[in-house]
Amino acid sequence: MDTLLAQHFMDSMNIVIDTVVENEGYFCELDSAAGDGDFGSSLANGFRGIRSSWEMLNKNDIGAFMESCGMIMMEKCGGASGPIWGTAFRQAGRYAKGKEKMDLKELSDFFQAMVNGVQKMGGAKLGDKTVLDALIPATESLKSSATKQEDMLLAFRKSVAEAENGAEGTKEIAAHKGRALYLGDRSVGYYDAGAKAIAVILSAIYNNYLINVE
Repeated sequence: MDTLLAQHFMDSMNIVIDTVVENEGYFCELDSAAGDGDFGSSLANGFRGIRSSWEMLNKNDIGAFMESCGMIMMEKCGGASGPIWGTAFRQAGRYAKGKEKMDLKELSDFFQAMVNGVQKMGGAKLGDKTVLDALIPATESLKSSATKQEDMLLAFRKSVAEAENGAEGTKEIAAHKGRALYLGDRSVGYYDAGAKAIAVILSAIYNNYLINVE
């Protein structure tokens, strides 16, 4: 596989929706250690909103689709997650405007646009115990694979592994952003729910969809 089509992004979004809804309780449990415990519910509400609005989404191209999803996330996903995830999707959508397919280099730029969106909203960086601790390593892995001209499927698998490693690492660091910031060193020993969510989502896209694409 060397190209992802617009349909692949739409199929992947359905995998994401299923995965987030299935893990709603798990993500809430993770968040309860250092937050309000509602992260899973907020995220699931946003993705349920995407599914319920599916017929109305703009599916003209990858960018239009992602921007439509981002708008719904901002509206339906409560708390801080709505603006963060919604902006990430919208920034990625703006990058992908008019694109009906992507090669690996474009996919890495697409992920970088999501990183930029998260940073634009929250001002976080790698090591702050946030969603970026999984998203940035995943993105950097894709960039490296693109430079090496690796196969898309191999590159995505390696990206998933980096996201999982990054999420695992959040257990060992103190929070510097979000509600967990107020816990300081007491947040050490607990995962960041957003980072774990990214790892779980990317793993699901790879294992439940991409490896089966012909």
